[in-house]
Amino acid sequence: MNRVKTRNLLILVHLFLASFLAPSFLMVGVTGALDLAGVEPSIEDVDIILPPDTRLDPESPTLQQDIEAILAARDIHLDIESVRSRDGRMTTRPTSRTFARINQTPDGLQASLHKPGLQYALMELHKGHGPAIFKTYQIIAGIVLFLVIIGGLIVGFMARPYRRKTLGALGLGTGAFLLLGFIL
Repeated sequence: MNRVKTRNLLILVHLFLASFLAPSFLMVGVTGALDLAGVEPSIEDVDIILPPDTRLDPESPTLQQDIEAILAARDIHLDIESVRSRDGRMTTRPTSRTFARINQTPDGLQASLHKPGLQYALMELHKGHGPAIFKTYQIIAGIVLFLVIIGGLIVGFMARPYRRKTLGALGLGTGAFLLLGFIL
């Protein structure tokens, strides 16, 4: 395959992969910018009334099933993939969908149901707190992004009219990254 055909194939692959990843990286860019700008996402919190004798061991190997049973007794059915437990605070995952929090207090258990708005749900996906299948997608997307960037640089360096421009943009971007991230 000659240079022109190779470059054209790389451009086609680069465009396809970049277009495929566009929704994911638009989400990351928008949610990251909104978070850095201090725009608060919305979430609806609803208290769950538990019987006073309800007990829960945050260290139990059956914690997820125990929480599912407590919630089912209140007619609450969530798709729980895992439970994050720290210092008596338990949160069901994924948190990009309706989820529950149960806190151990000296007075007993306090429980609440949380229904995220769109921005909150997208931010939870961004943080890796979404469904397990989406986390796998994010890992693949990260690998593909690496390939898209390397492929774009290769295409830029393969075309003589774009070599200086590619090198200049790469140098400028690297300089800004280093300067703003580590020096200033």
